[in-house]
Amino acid sequence: MGKASQLRSLITRDELGFLMEAHNGLSAKIVEEAGFEAIWGSGLSMSAAMGVRDNNEATWTQVLEVLEFMADHTSIPILVDGDTGYGDFNTMRRVVRKLESRGVAGVCIEDKLFPKTNSFINGASQPLAPMDEFCGKLKAGNDARNDPDFVIVARVEAFIAGWGLAEALRRAEAYCEAGADAILIHSARRHPDEVFAFAREWQRRSPLILVPTKYYNTPTAAFRQHGIAAVIWANHLLRASIRAMQRTAKEIYSAQALTPVEDKIVTVSEVFRLQGADELAEAEQRYLPAPQDEAKALILAYARGEEMAELTVDRPKAMVHIGGQPILQHIAETFRSVGVKDLRVVRGYEKESVSLDGLTYYDASTEEKFDEVFALSSALECFSGALVVCYGDVLFRKFIVSELIDSKADFCVMIDVNWRSSRNRNRYADYVICDRDPVTATFYDEVWLKSVLSDAASEGIHGEWMGFLKLSAKGATICRTIIEQWLQRPESLAGVDIRGLLNRIVEEGHRIQVLSTAGNWIDCDSALDAIDGSEFTWLRVRRSLKRSGVAASVWFRGYRVLIWRP
Repeated sequence: MGKASQLRSLITRDELGFLMEAHNGLSAKIVEEAGFEAIWGSGLSMSAAMGVRDNNEATWTQVLEVLEFMADHTSIPILVDGDTGYGDFNTMRRVVRKLESRGVAGVCIEDKLFPKTNSFINGASQPLAPMDEFCGKLKAGNDARNDPDFVIVARVEAFIAGWGLAEALRRAEAYCEAGADAILIHSARRHPDEVFAFAREWQRRSPLILVPTKYYNTPTAAFRQHGIAAVIWANHLLRASIRAMQRTAKEIYSAQALTPVEDKIVTVSEVFRLQGADELAEAEQRYLPAPQDEAKALILAYARGEEMAELTVDRPKAMVHIGGQPILQHIAETFRSVGVKDLRVVRGYEKESVSLDGLTYYDASTEEKFDEVFALSSALECFSGALVVCYGDVLFRKFIVSELIDSKADFCVMIDVNWRSSRNRNRYADYVICDRDPVTATFYDEVWLKSVLSDAASEGIHGEWMGFLKLSAKGATICRTIIEQWLQRPESLAGVDIRGLLNRIVEEGHRIQVLSTAGNWIDCDSALDAIDGSEFTWLRVRRSLKRSGVAASVWFRGYRVLIWRP
């Protein structure tokens, strides 16, 4: 059954039904989970939750918005407290149509004048609407509904206004003839005598609904004995929440701490559950594309870097300070700036000095020669899922990592096409030959690696490999297999660097994509490069190192430069 049919069934069956007040989507969900078959959309509670009076200060469109959240979050019907219908017969027609469109099952309107005042505030002085005018409003609501099961309840306020039983019966009879599906007879007394007197005279001519807010001591069995169709618990969730919020706020204010209340309130997880967080997670699995494998970074920081002389006596070159912090710290911050948070580091030489926070460490054996692939073998567990392998002595712009991660290839490297610059001349490096010149390739051309070599005099060089290798999940598995095969013959690892690994990947028939840049990085493998690296990070060497002693000196651009040891 639809929600309107459910509500109609509840008020017309022989069994006594119960409706519980709710005032927003969260409280409506709580009502449903408690086991209630229907919700009372209380005008008092909704207006109070908005912080306004129950005097039509909240517009009917504002109430409608609240009801929409309640209906969307529950599967049981809502009977809304529609006050006086928010105006004349024409407003009533629009209200009914809009309530139906929002999934509300029924509306209860009271025979007072608009704007209304809550029945428990000087009720005896509140005027009632002319009976004929109210009947016209009921007829208009009936004519406006599209679903014949949409319930319209007429709330008789004769007892509230002090007009007595006869007037209450006269009005109820007229309202039923005008098309009301049920009568709600209201009373502000602390005992149910007048509503039970009405019930005896009414003789179940139509379903009768009570709101025992004031006569709350009445046994439920008495409602059944008098043939009541449904009882509304009209405002109790709101009142309970106010008491709980007042108490909690006072305790936190007094203690200036959360400890006194933490065991008395629900967990944040319970809030998430009521909001339906699990359903959203399931929906994401059904409707969203599979999430891309988040790349890890594996940084090789195991080598001393003897070319840096005194700077690396007690630390590897990855821990030499440039711009006020270790090279490794610069690398980690660059990776984090593009969303790579899982950072792994292979350390070896003076490994105790490599202890930055937030990194995971693997230790290569200090008893072996520190060849690159041997160092990689100490971190084989990293070769599952997407991975970026990076040297620990390079500074680089963050776009370099972003482009590598965005590559869809199983293997991808970044090269510097400005490899003939004077600074790079006569320096040990890894040079790359591609299947086409990256400089002349169009935007749509993919460039693939042919080989990596160390001889700068070789023919056909297209650039210098910058020390970055990006692997997809598949590429990481292939790479791990190659390394494991080498490990079966440890002597085969002697002198094997990542250049050899790249060539082996190509020899086995796999393609390595080549991305290129001109500059935008520096290989800090000498004291001279340490000076350049400080410029690269936009910091002055003197400012960052002035508190330490002189460790070495070099000639740089015609000047003798002192190198401080941090």
